[in-house]
Amino acid sequence: MRTALKLGAYALGLVAVFAAAAGVGSIAGPAPAPAAHSDTRHSATTPTTAGHDAFAYLPGGLQVAEDGYRLQPLTTTLGTTGAAPFRFRVLGPDARPVTGYAVSHDKELHLIVVRRDLSGFQHLHPQRDPDGTWSVPLAVATPGQYRVFADFQPAGHGRPLTLGVDVPAPGDYQPAALPAPQRTATVDGYTVALDGALTPGTASKLTLTVTRGDAPVTDLQPYLGAYGHLVALRDGDLAYLHVHPDGAPGDGHTAAGPHVTFFAEVPSAGTYRLFLDFQHAGTVRTAEFTAVAGTAPATGHGEPGHTHS
Repeated sequence: MRTALKLGAYALGLVAVFAAAAGVGSIAGPAPAPAAHSDTRHSATTPTTAGHDAFAYLPGGLQVAEDGYRLQPLTTTLGTTGAAPFRFRVLGPDARPVTGYAVSHDKELHLIVVRRDLSGFQHLHPQRDPDGTWSVPLAVATPGQYRVFADFQPAGHGRPLTLGVDVPAPGDYQPAALPAPQRTATVDGYTVALDGALTPGTASKLTLTVTRGDAPVTDLQPYLGAYGHLVALRDGDLAYLHVHPDGAPGDGHTAAGPHVTFFAEVPSAGTYRLFLDFQHAGTVRTAEFTAVAGTAPATGHGEPGHTHS
């Protein structure tokens, strides 16, 4: 989980390359000019330059295995009647459980769980046993097929990885329609307003403003070393992207609200679901948005795409 938006496309065992030309995207309404800033994690061999109209990358979360590392669920189903331990391992190139990890935003590993229709989002932080087995209490609200993403960096490995795997919750699955694009979201009496637009193939500035009642929230609390965390998932394949805001608590220039700014780089046109985690008054809350990234006319530079995680 890093300082800019990185997006991973999901399909178990699938290796795909996405073409992305620079274009104008919208969440709801006209798109402003994108900011020329991005710090994207690249997992392919072709580097990406923010603002360039052609870039190549393989999105994170697309695969169950990458660079010799594999996500191995030990729990094979999820329950809807109460929390139960969800257990898994990350196997290394030697086929043994990984026991050494770099710390990113105060944690060795971040676990994202979401149903295939992009409902039921959870951002969790499991505990690791010395033998490399991770465990976290987990319950989902409704039956369905869930995607589980592990976001981590093995110790000594040159870059972070995001691996994904499907885990079912047995029962009568009734898919929910994706909410329409919107500029505001409410959660527990808080309103979060979204300003900015997604532009495929380049960095896009997104500013989220948190208010409570009619008052701006100016005392957001650091959560995992930041004033906000943003995850984006692409509708259709659950391509994964995790971002952190511009600036950090205590850096001398980043205010504790009401504005939290991110720089997002998405690899293609499409519909995305955005999940913002923020902490205030000792509680972490999640605001959810639907956003649409559009496409500009072809420039003749369409190249297969790459990711950040």
